[in-house]
Amino acid sequence: MSIEIRNVSKKFGDFHALRDVSLDINSGELIALLGPSGCGKTTLLRIIAGLETADAGSILFSGEDTTGVHVRERQVGFVFQHYALFRHMTVFENVAFGLRVKPRGVRPSEAQIRKKVHDLLGLVQLDWLADRFPSQLSGGQRQRIALARALAVEPKVLLLDEPFGALDAKVRKELRRWLRRLHDELDVTSIFVTHDQEEALEVADRVVLMNAGRVEQVGSPQEVWEHPASPFVYGFLGDVNLFHGRAHEGEVHLEGMQLDSPEHADAQNAKAFAYVRPHDLDVQRYSPGEGLDTAGRPRGIVVQLSRAIVVGPIARLELIPAEDNQPSDQAGKDSIIEAQIPAQQFRDLGFREGETLVVTPRRARVFVENAG
Repeated sequence: MSIEIRNVSKKFGDFHALRDVSLDINSGELIALLGPSGCGKTTLLRIIAGLETADAGSILFSGEDTTGVHVRERQVGFVFQHYALFRHMTVFENVAFGLRVKPRGVRPSEAQIRKKVHDLLGLVQLDWLADRFPSQLSGGQRQRIALARALAVEPKVLLLDEPFGALDAKVRKELRRWLRRLHDELDVTSIFVTHDQEEALEVADRVVLMNAGRVEQVGSPQEVWEHPASPFVYGFLGDVNLFHGRAHEGEVHLEGMQLDSPEHADAQNAKAFAYVRPHDLDVQRYSPGEGLDTAGRPRGIVVQLSRAIVVGPIARLELIPAEDNQPSDQAGKDSIIEAQIPAQQFRDLGFREGETLVVTPRRARVFVENAG
C-alpha cells in the first residue's frame, strides 16, 4: 500500500508539532523517520495510524483519503517501544488477540487462528515460547512477539515507534538486521521512528530527516550521508567537526586555514560554516613553515593532541587548536577537534599526547549565510 502525506500540520497548544509536512511512501518500502526528540516524527506516525487527527492536510492510503476512516479499519499494525504485551496472557494468546477480537463475520475459526499464530511464531523464530508469559522472556524476545502480534491481522501498513529503543546495544543490532530480513520477506509498507542515525541508515530504504516539525531531507541512506542538504542534517548524522569563518568570492577563511569553495563564488565576506567528518581530516606532525599551499596560504590547523583512544582498527584523536588559531568569537570555548585515523597509522607515526600536530581537511562541506 502506498501512502501520500499532504500538507499535514498539527499543534498542541502553542507547540507546532508538524508544519506543512508532505511525503510520498511507496508500496512495500521501509521508511525511517529520523530526528531528535520533539521533531514531530512520532506525531506524524500517530496521524498516519489514526491515533491523532491532523489540524490541516490529509493522509491517503493507495490514493484514498483516510481522514474519516477509524483506526480499526485502517489495516495498520503497531509496534511500540515498550512492547505493550498483555502480561496475563501467554505468548500464543498475545499473538492471537487481534484475530480473536475481529467481528464474528470475519473472525477466523479456532483452527485457522492456531495455524496462523504458529506460522507467525515460526516467522519470528520463537515458536518454542508459545506457552510462556511475557515476564519469562528477554526484551528482544518480547519485541519480536509484539511484532508477530502486529502482523497477525495482516496489516497493509506496519508502524514501529522506537521499536528497539528499550533494548541494549547488542540486542538492538541483532534485531534491526532481523527486521530488515523480515521486511524483505513480507514486503509490507513499513514506517519506523528512531532517533538513532545508525539504526536508520542500516535498516531503511529511505530516510526522512525531521527537525522542528519539518522535513529537512529525504533520500537513501547513502544520499543523506554523503550529500546532507542542510547544516542540521550534517550535524545530526554522525560525528562532525564544525568550523566557523568567512566566505569571500570563492574562498573560505576558517580558524587558521583557508579553503577554496568555488560553489560560493558570489559570497561577499559572508558568515560561513564548514563541516568536516573526523575521518576526513588528515593528521600530520607539525613543522613550522610547513603546511602552506602553492599560494602561501595555511592549509591546516595547528593543534595539540589532547587524548588518543585506540579501539580496534580506529584511533580517535581529541585535538585542541593552538590558541593563536582561535578566532575572537571562539576564544575560550571548549572547541575540541575530533579526528579518526587507522590504528596502525597511529602506531606507525608514534604520536604522543601533548604533541603538536597539524590537521588538514581532505573534504569539507561549506554552508554560507547571506551570500550576495
